[in-house]
Amino acid sequence: MAEPRKRRWHRPLLFSVTSAVTVAVVVAAREVMLPFVLALVIAYVLTPLVAVVERRGVRRSLAVILVYAVVLGALAGFARGVAPRIAFEFRALQGELPALASEVKERWVPTIADRMRALGVLPSAPEAAEPPETAPSGAFIARTLPDGTIAIDVGSGVSVVETQSGWRVSPAHEGRDVPFDANRLVADAIGRTFVYAQHNSLEIARAVRDLLAGVARGVFVFFITLMLAAYVMLTRERVLAFFRSLVRPGAQQSFDALLARMDGGLSGVVRGQLVICGINGVASAIGFAIVGLKYWPVMALVAAVFSLIPIFGSIASAVPAVAIALTQGVGTAAFVLAWIVGIHQVEANLLNPKIMGDAAKIHPVLVIFALLAGEHFFHVAGALLAVPTMSIAQSVFLHLLAEANGADPELAGEAQP
Repeated sequence: MAEPRKRRWHRPLLFSVTSAVTVAVVVAAREVMLPFVLALVIAYVLTPLVAVVERRGVRRSLAVILVYAVVLGALAGFARGVAPRIAFEFRALQGELPALASEVKERWVPTIADRMRALGVLPSAPEAAEPPETAPSGAFIARTLPDGTIAIDVGSGVSVVETQSGWRVSPAHEGRDVPFDANRLVADAIGRTFVYAQHNSLEIARAVRDLLAGVARGVFVFFITLMLAAYVMLTRERVLAFFRSLVRPGAQQSFDALLARMDGGLSGVVRGQLVICGINGVASAIGFAIVGLKYWPVMALVAAVFSLIPIFGSIASAVPAVAIALTQGVGTAAFVLAWIVGIHQVEANLLNPKIMGDAAKIHPVLVIFALLAGEHFFHVAGALLAVPTMSIAQSVFLHLLAEANGADPELAGEAQP
């Protein structure tokens, strides 16, 4: 009896050591973990499509290739058809940004400030200070500065200012009307460019090298991610069987229930969010086009992409659309804001329950915490993967809670908070 009791410690000890080593390796190699994480997400999203093709009698390897061809071909075709218009709108928006910024600064900011002062939110504006008196040619004027020191403006173009260590003499810049000369401006710009290139050739070479290295690394990561996802889809039964073998025979039924719960949550968070992302983009494009919003293809694309991030993405995507609509009138801005709010109300009350289902429900407080923590530690990638990670953590917790309360493992996937 002593030997079996001794062996009881072998399995927990092995799992503890293995888990600690795995966590240490993942933390040490976190800089190269992104392709593996993206491969798991791609494999999880595309596995149902591969299974559909397999049911038609196609080998799995060929099914993976066909799914890749269809999905990548569809994305390439969409990009080819839409990219020119999006690029044109981006160029137009980039050219108009200075005018938009000037209008906001000169029109909207003073108007909002006046309204807030009228409501008593802001103090009254201080009276404009009189411009400093300038010294006529051949004379000088002594002025007392706010800190108690004295500044002397000499009419010949010299400024003498009292400092703690003495007097500072500097040339006074007089505003003179200089005629506009386009040729001189172009020549100066070209000259400064060549001078900068001569003195900073090493920095330019490094910048070009870094750019080429970044492009090469991006292409490599893209293809390695697709290859890893293909391996996961090809061997998904073996992967699941390996993890199932780590569980004692008596607990395998509970393990299967845990996988069912996790799949129910992730299918809503990952697959459902992608579907809602597409619906959000199409609905935004329709509304923006109806009201004639400038750069509506760009704004619709922003709304679609940002909707991948729950809560914060909806708020962030509404800001640029409403800001551009304000330049076309208050009525246009009100329509755009109402349309965006309507889309998200339909999404929250109709699409989320139907597409994501109850298994994907996560409390909004947990969603916000996951987004903030993910962005803080892992930046953009962390924000995108925060909610799926929280879904897995919630599934594990609810499963353990159900087991602790003596619930039937088969029903563990049905209990929700």
